[in-house]
This record gives sequence, structure tokens and C-alpha cells, in this order.
Amino acid sequence: MREEKQRFSWTPRTELGRKVAAGEVTSMKQVLRSGTRVLEPEIVDVLLPDLKEEVLEITSTQRMTACGRKMQLRAIVVVGNRNGAIAVGVGKGRESRDAVAEAIRDAKKHITIIRLGCGSWECGCGTEHSISQETRGKSGTTKIVIKPAPRGIGIVAGEVARIVLQLVGIKDAWSFAKGRTRNKLSMSQAAINALEKLSHLKKGKDGVEEEKEEVQAPSESQEESRKEEETSE
Repeated sequence: MREEKQRFSWTPRTELGRKVAAGEVTSMKQVLRSGTRVLEPEIVDVLLPDLKEEVLEITSTQRMTACGRKMQLRAIVVVGNRNGAIAVGVGKGRESRDAVAEAIRDAKKHITIIRLGCGSWECGCGTEHSISQETRGKSGTTKIVIKPAPRGIGIVAGEVARIVLQLVGIKDAWSFAKGRTRNKLSMSQAAINALEKLSHLKKGKDGVEEEKEEVQAPSESQEESRKEEETSE
């Protein structure tokens, strides 16, 4: 009922929004596979109506203008549905309520879907309570390593990383972070960057697919020199 009300009260302004409102696109995975940018937060409200948000930080910012100092509040919010969807957003406003609302809208424009699994050699249960394998992420000078853990271990991580892993749906994981870990924005972005690599991780430890070396065919000059060497022998 809530979803139908949202569709009728929302007027799409983009082609993707019109497809979602018409029912042609029914899942967030279809949007991500197409590579189309989400420019309207209402698209996520329709496709992922069960999103939860967590406010990481609200700080005050100042800037000089011709009329004097102008103060605003900046909010950092993480959203997720505890089933693979996760994103972080930043918003500013004169009041904390406006800043949080703007941060939620910004996060919904950067939603990503994470592949969960059970990659711990100590467990092997096959359920999606952890991650499939070790992954690394980076944001600025903040780096984080997330490893799969067996069931019952819980989330062994700092405050910010724990919130991100909980909202994405991970129940058991080990993590290690270094760098400027007190920066909550960089910490949350590094954790999401590490989780994003699980969707396309095939080879290598850092989530980068190893490139195969192309075998070049020998040129004519090389072929002739090889034949001369064989005849001389």
C-alpha cells in the first residue's frame, strides 16, 4: 500500500524514473546492471522500501561571506536494508533535521548491492551471514581489511565499520583498519569500497582482476631468424 501511494504521489523526471513508475524496472539490481545513474531518490523508495538509516555524525561548518560568517550543519548518514543494499550520504542544512534529510537523499542516489556469503574455512555453512572472501578498501588515508568469520563470532570492528556491516546484512566478520580512522566519512566510505569489490572480485587480494598476458605471434623477421638458426645447427 505504501509503495502504490509512493508511485502515485511521485512525478518522475528522468527516463529511469518513468520506467520504475510504470513497472518496467522492478529491482535495484536491474538498475545497477544497466549502469544508469540514480538521480531521483524516489526510485530507491519504490525499489527498496525497507531501507533503514543511521546517523554517524552531525557537525557544524562555517564559511565567510560578504555578510559575515555563515554557519551550517553537516550530517553523515548510512542507509541499508540489511540484505545487501548499502550507501553513505552527506548533507548540509541550517538545522540538523534538514541536514539529515539531505544526507538521506544523497545516500539513496549512491545505493549499491553487495554480494554476501560464507567464505570462512572454519564454517562452510553456505548461508549469507558473512562475506565470500577477504576484501580491502580505501578512502583517502583510511584503509580497511574485512575478512569472513564463522557463525557466532559477531562483527569484530570499530564503531563506524560495525554500523556499515550491520546495515548491509553481515552478522559475522573480522576487520582491521589503519590510517585516519577517526574520520567517520572516510571510514564508512572505505568499508563500502571494500564491500563493493566483492561483486566483481575474481582474482587477486585487492579485488582487482588479474589481466591475462596476451601471447603475441612472432613477426616474419623473427620467424626467418629462427629458421636460419635451425638450419645452421
